[in-house]
Amino acid sequence: MRRVLPVVALGLTYVVFAMLLNSVAPVILQSMLTFGVDKAATSTLDACKDLPIAVTSLLVASWLPRLGYRKAMIIGLATVAAACACMPLLASFTAERFLFVAVGVTFAMIKVSVYSSIGLLTRGPKEHASVTSLIEGLFMCGVLATAWVFSFFVNRDRPADPVWLHTYWLLAGLAGAAAVVWTLVPLDESRTRAAEPQTSQRLSTSVMGMWSLLRYGLVATFLASAFIYVLIEQAVQTWLPTFNNEVLNLPVAISLQLAGVYSGTLAAGRLGASLLLRYIRWPTLLISCLFMAALLLLSVRGAVGIANATGWSSLSAAAFALPLVGLFLAPVYPTICSTVLSALPLRQHAPMTGLIVVFSALGGMLGSFITGRVFGATDGRTAFMLTLLPVALLLMALLLFDRQLRKPSLARPDAA
Repeated sequence: MRRVLPVVALGLTYVVFAMLLNSVAPVILQSMLTFGVDKAATSTLDACKDLPIAVTSLLVASWLPRLGYRKAMIIGLATVAAACACMPLLASFTAERFLFVAVGVTFAMIKVSVYSSIGLLTRGPKEHASVTSLIEGLFMCGVLATAWVFSFFVNRDRPADPVWLHTYWLLAGLAGAAAVVWTLVPLDESRTRAAEPQTSQRLSTSVMGMWSLLRYGLVATFLASAFIYVLIEQAVQTWLPTFNNEVLNLPVAISLQLAGVYSGTLAAGRLGASLLLRYIRWPTLLISCLFMAALLLLSVRGAVGIANATGWSSLSAAAFALPLVGLFLAPVYPTICSTVLSALPLRQHAPMTGLIVVFSALGGMLGSFITGRVFGATDGRTAFMLTLLPVALLLMALLLFDRQLRKPSLARPDAA
Protein backbone atom coordinates (compact mmCIF):
# COMPACT_ATOMS: atom_id res chain seq x y z
CA MET A 1 0.00 0.00 0.00
CA ARG A 2 2.94 2.34 0.69
CA ARG A 3 3.87 2.08 -3.00
CA VAL A 4 0.34 1.84 -4.43
CA LEU A 5 -0.88 5.21 -3.14
CA PRO A 6 2.04 7.20 -4.63
CA VAL A 7 1.57 5.41 -7.98
CA VAL A 8 -2.13 6.35 -7.93
CA ALA A 9 -1.21 9.96 -7.13
CA LEU A 10 1.36 9.98 -9.95
CA GLY A 11 -1.31 8.70 -12.34
CA LEU A 12 -3.80 11.40 -11.26
CA THR A 13 -1.18 14.12 -11.67
CA TYR A 14 -0.30 12.89 -15.14
CA VAL A 15 -3.97 12.73 -16.17
CA VAL A 16 -4.45 16.39 -15.20
CA PHE A 17 -1.46 17.51 -17.23
CA ALA A 18 -2.44 15.27 -20.12
CA MET A 19 -5.70 17.19 -20.40
CA LEU A 20 -3.94 20.55 -20.23
CA LEU A 21 -1.09 19.77 -22.62
CA ASN A 22 -3.25 18.08 -25.22
CA SER A 23 -6.00 20.65 -25.20
CA VAL A 24 -3.99 22.33 -28.00
CA ALA A 25 -5.91 20.46 -30.72
CA PRO A 26 -9.44 21.51 -29.65
CA VAL A 27 -8.17 24.97 -28.69
CA ILE A 28 -6.73 25.48 -32.19
CA LEU A 29 -10.04 24.61 -33.82
CA GLN A 30 -12.12 26.66 -31.38
CA SER A 31 -9.74 29.64 -31.42
CA MET A 32 -10.07 29.88 -35.21
CA LEU A 33 -13.84 29.94 -34.79
CA THR A 34 -14.17 32.10 -31.66
CA PHE A 35 -11.23 34.52 -31.90
CA GLY A 36 -10.89 34.60 -35.72
CA VAL A 37 -7.19 33.69 -35.81
CA ASP A 38 -5.63 31.80 -38.74
CA LYS A 39 -3.69 28.51 -38.92
CA ALA A 40 -0.31 30.27 -38.90
CA ALA A 41 -1.14 31.96 -35.59
CA THR A 42 -2.63 28.88 -33.95
CA SER A 43 0.37 26.78 -34.98
CA THR A 44 2.38 28.78 -32.40
CA LEU A 45 0.37 27.40 -29.46
CA ASP A 46 2.53 24.29 -29.26
CA ALA A 47 5.61 26.51 -29.13
CA CYS A 48 4.04 28.44 -26.24
CA LYS A 49 4.10 25.28 -24.13
CA ASP A 50 7.02 23.37 -25.65
CA LEU A 51 9.68 26.10 -25.47
CA PRO A 52 8.99 26.77 -21.76
CA ILE A 53 9.09 23.01 -21.16
CA ALA A 54 12.54 22.80 -22.78
CA VAL A 55 13.98 25.88 -21.05
CA THR A 56 12.57 25.02 -17.63
CA SER A 57 13.85 21.46 -17.87
CA LEU A 58 17.36 22.77 -18.50
CA LEU A 59 17.15 25.01 -15.46
CA VAL A 60 15.43 22.81 -12.88
CA ALA A 61 16.01 19.14 -13.66
CA SER A 62 19.28 18.77 -11.77
CA TRP A 63 18.19 20.50 -8.56
CA LEU A 64 14.63 19.17 -8.33
CA PRO A 65 15.81 16.28 -6.09
CA ARG A 66 16.89 18.89 -3.54
CA LEU A 67 13.56 20.73 -3.74
CA GLY A 68 11.71 17.41 -3.51
CA TYR A 69 9.61 15.70 -6.17
CA ARG A 70 6.44 15.75 -4.05
CA LYS A 71 6.79 19.46 -3.30
CA ALA A 72 7.49 20.22 -6.97
CA MET A 73 4.30 18.43 -8.04
CA ILE A 74 2.19 20.34 -5.49
CA ILE A 75 3.62 23.67 -6.74
CA GLY A 76 3.02 22.73 -10.38
CA LEU A 77 -0.57 21.61 -9.83
CA ALA A 78 -1.47 24.68 -7.77
CA THR A 79 0.00 26.99 -10.43
CA VAL A 80 -1.98 25.54 -13.33
CA ALA A 81 -5.15 25.48 -11.22
CA ALA A 82 -4.84 29.24 -10.81
CA ALA A 83 -4.00 29.75 -14.51
CA CYS A 84 -7.04 27.72 -15.63
CA ALA A 85 -9.32 29.70 -13.34
CA CYS A 86 -8.18 32.92 -15.06
CA MET A 87 -8.84 31.68 -18.60
CA PRO A 88 -12.68 32.03 -18.74
CA LEU A 89 -12.36 35.48 -17.16
CA LEU A 90 -9.86 36.81 -19.73
CA ALA A 91 -11.31 34.98 -22.77
CA SER A 92 -8.79 35.88 -25.47
CA PHE A 93 -6.25 34.17 -27.73
CA THR A 94 -3.44 36.02 -25.94
CA ALA A 95 -4.66 34.54 -22.66
CA GLU A 96 -4.53 31.09 -24.26
CA ARG A 97 -0.88 31.66 -25.13
CA PHE A 98 -0.03 32.67 -21.56
CA LEU A 99 -1.94 29.66 -20.21
CA PHE A 100 0.13 27.29 -22.32
CA VAL A 101 3.32 29.02 -21.18
CA ALA A 102 2.28 28.34 -17.56
CA VAL A 103 1.43 24.72 -18.43
CA GLY A 104 4.80 24.29 -20.13
CA VAL A 105 6.83 25.65 -17.22
CA THR A 106 5.04 23.50 -14.65
CA PHE A 107 4.96 20.34 -16.77
CA ALA A 108 8.75 20.38 -16.94
CA MET A 109 8.77 20.08 -13.14
CA ILE A 110 6.00 17.49 -13.17
CA LYS A 111 7.52 15.14 -15.74
CA VAL A 112 10.96 15.11 -14.12
CA SER A 113 9.29 14.45 -10.77
CA VAL A 114 7.00 11.69 -12.08
CA TYR A 115 9.68 9.77 -13.97
CA SER A 116 12.19 10.09 -11.14
CA SER A 117 9.57 8.96 -8.62
CA ILE A 118 8.93 5.81 -10.66
CA GLY A 119 12.56 4.89 -10.08
CA LEU A 120 12.00 5.28 -6.33
CA LEU A 121 8.86 3.13 -6.33
CA THR A 122 9.97 0.18 -8.51
CA ARG A 123 12.47 -2.66 -8.27
CA GLY A 124 14.11 -3.89 -11.46
CA PRO A 125 13.82 -3.01 -15.18
CA LYS A 126 10.68 -5.09 -15.85
CA GLU A 127 8.71 -3.47 -13.02
CA HIS A 128 10.01 -0.06 -14.10
CA ALA A 129 8.85 -0.67 -17.69
CA SER A 130 5.45 -1.90 -16.52
CA VAL A 131 4.78 1.08 -14.21
CA THR A 132 6.07 3.55 -16.83
CA SER A 133 3.71 2.11 -19.46
CA LEU A 134 0.85 2.21 -16.92
CA ILE A 135 1.49 5.88 -16.08
CA GLU A 136 1.83 6.79 -19.77
CA GLY A 137 -1.35 4.82 -20.48
CA LEU A 138 -3.19 6.87 -17.87
CA PHE A 139 -1.72 9.98 -19.49
CA MET A 140 -3.38 8.97 -22.75
CA CYS A 141 -6.66 8.35 -20.91
CA GLY A 142 -6.44 11.99 -19.87
CA VAL A 143 -5.81 12.99 -23.48
CA LEU A 144 -8.86 10.97 -24.55
CA ALA A 145 -10.99 12.69 -21.92
CA THR A 146 -9.83 16.10 -23.18
CA ALA A 147 -11.44 15.76 -26.60
CA TRP A 148 -14.76 14.64 -25.12
CA VAL A 149 -14.78 17.24 -22.35
CA PHE A 150 -14.14 20.12 -24.77
CA SER A 151 -16.71 18.79 -27.22
CA PHE A 152 -19.25 18.64 -24.37
CA PHE A 153 -18.86 22.39 -23.75
CA VAL A 154 -19.01 23.34 -27.45
CA ASN A 155 -22.26 24.98 -28.56
CA ARG A 156 -23.34 22.72 -31.45
CA ASP A 157 -25.65 25.33 -32.94
CA ARG A 158 -23.08 28.15 -32.72
CA PRO A 159 -19.56 26.62 -32.57
CA ALA A 160 -17.99 30.10 -32.27
CA ASP A 161 -19.75 30.68 -28.93
CA PRO A 162 -17.04 31.18 -26.22
CA VAL A 163 -19.02 28.97 -23.83
CA TRP A 164 -16.36 26.27 -24.49
CA LEU A 165 -14.04 28.28 -22.23
CA HIS A 166 -16.04 27.00 -19.25
CA THR A 167 -14.04 23.79 -19.67
CA TYR A 168 -11.26 25.53 -17.77
CA TRP A 169 -13.32 25.71 -14.57
CA LEU A 170 -13.38 21.91 -14.59
CA LEU A 171 -9.64 21.68 -15.32
CA ALA A 172 -8.89 24.13 -12.50
CA GLY A 173 -10.87 21.97 -10.09
CA LEU A 174 -9.08 18.78 -11.14
CA ALA A 175 -5.63 20.36 -10.78
CA GLY A 176 -6.52 21.74 -7.35
CA ALA A 177 -7.84 18.35 -6.23
CA ALA A 178 -4.65 16.61 -7.38
CA ALA A 179 -2.54 19.10 -5.41
CA VAL A 180 -4.58 18.33 -2.28
CA VAL A 181 -4.07 14.58 -2.82
CA TRP A 182 -0.28 15.05 -2.83
CA THR A 183 -0.43 16.86 0.51
CA LEU A 184 -1.91 13.65 1.95
CA VAL A 185 0.22 11.00 0.16
CA PRO A 186 3.78 10.31 1.41
CA LEU A 187 6.72 9.74 -0.96
CA ASP A 188 9.99 8.37 0.39
CA GLU A 189 12.72 10.39 -1.37
CA SER A 190 15.54 9.46 1.01
CA ARG A 191 17.39 7.35 -1.60
CA THR A 192 17.52 10.27 -4.03
CA ARG A 193 18.74 12.71 -1.38
CA ALA A 194 21.38 10.24 -0.27
CA ALA A 195 22.68 10.01 -3.84
CA GLU A 196 22.83 13.80 -4.22
CA PRO A 197 26.06 15.67 -3.47
CA GLN A 198 26.06 17.18 0.00
CA THR A 199 27.41 20.51 -1.22
CA SER A 200 25.26 22.91 -3.21
CA GLN A 201 25.95 23.14 -6.92
CA ARG A 202 25.93 26.15 -9.21
CA LEU A 203 23.18 26.18 -11.82
CA SER A 204 25.77 26.03 -14.59
CA THR A 205 27.34 22.94 -13.01
CA SER A 206 23.97 21.19 -12.79
CA VAL A 207 23.15 21.99 -16.41
CA MET A 208 26.56 20.83 -17.62
CA GLY A 209 26.14 17.61 -15.66
CA MET A 210 22.87 16.96 -17.50
CA TRP A 211 24.32 17.69 -20.93
CA SER A 212 27.41 15.58 -20.18
CA LEU A 213 25.18 12.52 -20.62
CA LEU A 214 25.09 13.28 -24.34
CA ARG A 215 28.63 12.04 -24.76
CA TYR A 216 27.32 8.49 -24.44
CA GLY A 217 26.13 7.00 -27.73
CA LEU A 218 23.26 5.17 -26.02
CA VAL A 219 21.82 8.41 -24.61
CA ALA A 220 22.27 10.37 -27.86
CA THR A 221 20.54 7.67 -29.92
CA PHE A 222 17.71 7.42 -27.41
CA LEU A 223 17.14 11.19 -27.45
CA ALA A 224 17.02 11.18 -31.25
CA SER A 225 14.39 8.41 -31.08
CA ALA A 226 12.33 10.30 -28.49
CA PHE A 227 12.54 13.54 -30.51
CA ILE A 228 11.34 11.87 -33.71
CA TYR A 229 8.58 9.93 -31.95
CA VAL A 230 7.05 12.99 -30.29
CA LEU A 231 7.32 14.90 -33.58
CA ILE A 232 5.11 12.23 -35.21
CA GLU A 233 2.65 11.84 -32.36
CA GLN A 234 2.13 15.56 -31.85
CA ALA A 235 1.80 16.29 -35.56
CA VAL A 236 -1.10 13.85 -35.83
CA GLN A 237 -2.70 14.73 -32.51
CA THR A 238 -2.64 18.51 -32.92
CA TRP A 239 -4.03 18.68 -36.45
CA LEU A 240 -6.36 15.68 -36.54
CA PRO A 241 -9.48 17.66 -35.47
CA THR A 242 -8.80 20.21 -38.23
CA PHE A 243 -8.22 17.38 -40.73
CA ASN A 244 -11.55 15.82 -39.74
CA ASN A 245 -13.35 19.14 -40.09
CA GLU A 246 -11.78 20.47 -43.31
CA VAL A 247 -10.82 17.33 -45.26
CA LEU A 248 -13.50 14.86 -44.12
CA ASN A 249 -16.14 17.65 -43.81
CA LEU A 250 -17.24 16.54 -40.35
CA PRO A 251 -19.05 18.83 -37.87
CA VAL A 252 -16.88 20.44 -35.19
CA ALA A 253 -18.20 18.32 -32.29
CA ILE A 254 -17.70 15.03 -34.18
CA SER A 255 -14.26 16.18 -35.37
CA LEU A 256 -13.17 16.66 -31.76
CA GLN A 257 -14.71 13.38 -30.61
CA LEU A 258 -13.12 11.41 -33.45
CA ALA A 259 -9.76 12.93 -32.55
CA GLY A 260 -10.46 11.60 -29.07
CA VAL A 261 -10.47 8.09 -30.57
CA TYR A 262 -6.81 8.69 -31.49
CA SER A 263 -6.10 9.44 -27.84
CA GLY A 264 -8.04 6.34 -26.85
CA THR A 265 -5.98 4.13 -29.12
CA LEU A 266 -2.80 5.66 -27.69
CA ALA A 267 -4.04 4.79 -24.20
CA ALA A 268 -5.00 1.26 -25.22
CA GLY A 269 -1.65 0.75 -26.96
CA ARG A 270 0.34 1.81 -23.90
CA LEU A 271 -1.72 -0.16 -21.42
CA GLY A 272 -1.54 -3.20 -23.70
CA ALA A 273 2.22 -2.77 -24.07
CA SER A 274 2.66 -2.94 -20.29
CA LEU A 275 1.39 -6.54 -20.55
CA LEU A 276 2.97 -7.57 -23.86
CA LEU A 277 6.45 -6.44 -22.84
CA ARG A 278 6.52 -9.20 -20.23
CA TYR A 279 6.54 -11.77 -23.03
CA ILE A 280 7.92 -10.00 -26.15
CA ARG A 281 11.29 -8.31 -26.61
CA TRP A 282 10.77 -4.57 -27.00
CA PRO A 283 12.54 -4.24 -30.42
CA THR A 284 10.26 -6.89 -31.94
CA LEU A 285 7.13 -5.19 -30.60
CA LEU A 286 8.10 -1.63 -31.57
CA ILE A 287 9.33 -2.41 -35.08
CA SER A 288 6.15 -4.37 -35.85
CA CYS A 289 4.05 -1.49 -34.56
CA LEU A 290 5.85 1.08 -36.72
CA PHE A 291 5.20 -0.94 -39.89
CA MET A 292 1.47 -1.06 -39.03
CA ALA A 293 1.42 2.69 -38.31
CA ALA A 294 3.03 3.40 -41.70
CA LEU A 295 0.39 1.34 -43.50
CA LEU A 296 -2.41 3.32 -41.84
CA LEU A 297 -0.75 6.65 -42.67
CA LEU A 298 -0.62 5.61 -46.32
CA SER A 299 -4.43 5.44 -46.32
CA VAL A 300 -4.58 9.24 -45.92
CA ARG A 301 -3.78 9.59 -49.63
CA GLY A 302 -7.27 8.42 -50.55
CA ALA A 303 -9.19 10.32 -47.86
CA VAL A 304 -12.33 12.05 -49.17
CA GLY A 305 -15.03 14.16 -47.61
CA ILE A 306 -17.95 12.41 -45.91
CA ALA A 307 -21.24 13.84 -47.16
CA ASN A 308 -24.00 14.68 -44.65
CA ALA A 309 -22.19 13.23 -41.64
CA THR A 310 -24.40 13.95 -38.64
CA GLY A 311 -23.37 11.22 -36.20
CA TRP A 312 -21.10 8.26 -35.58
CA SER A 313 -23.32 5.92 -37.57
CA SER A 314 -22.74 7.95 -40.74
CA LEU A 315 -18.93 7.73 -40.58
CA SER A 316 -17.08 5.51 -43.03
CA ALA A 317 -14.31 3.10 -42.04
CA ALA A 318 -11.76 5.46 -43.62
CA ALA A 319 -12.54 8.06 -40.95
CA PHE A 320 -11.03 5.76 -38.32
CA ALA A 321 -7.75 5.07 -40.16
CA LEU A 322 -5.78 7.99 -38.70
CA PRO A 323 -7.14 7.55 -35.15
CA LEU A 324 -6.01 3.90 -35.24
CA VAL A 325 -2.42 5.01 -35.90
CA GLY A 326 -2.22 5.76 -32.18
CA LEU A 327 -2.62 2.09 -31.26
CA PHE A 328 0.67 1.26 -32.99
CA LEU A 329 2.62 4.41 -32.12
CA ALA A 330 1.70 4.16 -28.45
CA PRO A 331 4.17 1.55 -27.12
CA VAL A 332 7.26 3.34 -28.48
CA TYR A 333 7.70 6.28 -26.10
CA PRO A 334 7.26 4.72 -22.63
CA THR A 335 9.24 1.65 -23.66
CA ILE A 336 12.34 3.49 -24.81
CA CYS A 337 12.16 5.92 -21.85
CA SER A 338 12.00 3.04 -19.38
CA THR A 339 14.80 1.20 -21.19
CA VAL A 340 17.23 4.11 -21.01
CA LEU A 341 16.38 4.98 -17.39
CA SER A 342 16.84 1.35 -16.35
CA ALA A 343 20.35 1.52 -17.83
CA LEU A 344 21.25 4.49 -15.60
CA PRO A 345 22.03 4.71 -11.88
CA LEU A 346 19.33 6.35 -9.74
CA ARG A 347 21.33 9.57 -9.26
CA GLN A 348 21.14 10.23 -13.03
CA HIS A 349 17.39 9.73 -13.40
CA ALA A 350 16.52 13.40 -12.78
CA PRO A 351 19.06 14.87 -15.27
CA MET A 352 18.21 12.16 -17.81
CA THR A 353 14.50 12.92 -17.45
CA GLY A 354 15.35 16.59 -17.95
CA LEU A 355 16.91 15.72 -21.30
CA ILE A 356 13.89 13.58 -22.18
CA VAL A 357 11.59 16.52 -21.49
CA VAL A 358 13.75 18.95 -23.50
CA PHE A 359 14.00 16.78 -26.61
CA SER A 360 10.35 15.68 -26.39
CA ALA A 361 9.22 19.31 -26.17
CA LEU A 362 11.34 20.33 -29.15
CA GLY A 363 10.07 17.38 -31.19
CA GLY A 364 6.44 18.14 -30.34
CA MET A 365 6.84 21.82 -31.17
CA LEU A 366 8.53 21.13 -34.51
CA GLY A 367 6.02 18.43 -35.51
CA SER A 368 3.02 20.63 -34.83
CA PHE A 369 4.60 23.70 -36.46
CA ILE A 370 5.70 21.96 -39.67
CA THR A 371 2.40 20.09 -40.07
CA GLY A 372 0.42 23.28 -39.49
CA ARG A 373 2.41 25.21 -42.08
CA VAL A 374 2.16 22.42 -44.67
CA PHE A 375 -1.56 22.05 -43.91
CA GLY A 376 -2.10 25.77 -44.48
CA ALA A 377 0.00 25.91 -47.65
CA THR A 378 -1.26 22.70 -49.31
CA ASP A 379 -3.83 20.37 -47.75
CA GLY A 380 -4.27 17.91 -44.88
CA ARG A 381 -3.52 14.84 -46.99
CA THR A 382 -0.06 16.13 -47.93
CA ALA A 383 0.65 17.24 -44.36
CA PHE A 384 -0.08 13.81 -42.89
CA MET A 385 1.59 11.87 -45.70
CA LEU A 386 4.84 13.69 -44.90
CA THR A 387 4.89 12.03 -41.45
CA LEU A 388 5.97 8.82 -43.19
CA LEU A 389 9.48 10.28 -43.45
CA PRO A 390 10.00 10.61 -39.66
CA VAL A 391 8.43 7.16 -39.21
CA ALA A 392 11.23 5.73 -41.38
CA LEU A 393 13.84 7.72 -39.43
CA LEU A 394 12.40 6.45 -36.14
CA LEU A 395 12.66 2.87 -37.32
CA MET A 396 16.36 3.34 -38.09
CA ALA A 397 16.97 5.10 -34.77
CA LEU A 398 15.34 2.26 -32.80
CA LEU A 399 17.48 -0.34 -34.56
CA LEU A 400 20.60 1.65 -33.65
CA PHE A 401 19.37 2.10 -30.05
CA ASP A 402 18.92 -1.65 -29.65
CA ARG A 403 22.36 -2.26 -31.14
CA GLN A 404 23.99 0.14 -28.68
CA LEU A 405 22.26 -1.51 -25.73
CA ARG A 406 24.08 -4.70 -26.71
CA LYS A 407 27.46 -2.97 -26.96
CA PRO A 408 30.22 -3.24 -24.35
CA SER A 409 30.03 -0.86 -21.43
CA LEU A 410 31.99 1.97 -23.11
CA ALA A 411 28.78 3.38 -24.62
CA ARG A 412 26.83 3.09 -21.36
CA PRO A 413 26.64 5.79 -18.67
CA ASP A 414 26.08 3.23 -15.89
CA ALA A 415 29.56 1.88 -16.45
CA ALA A 416 31.34 5.20 -16.49
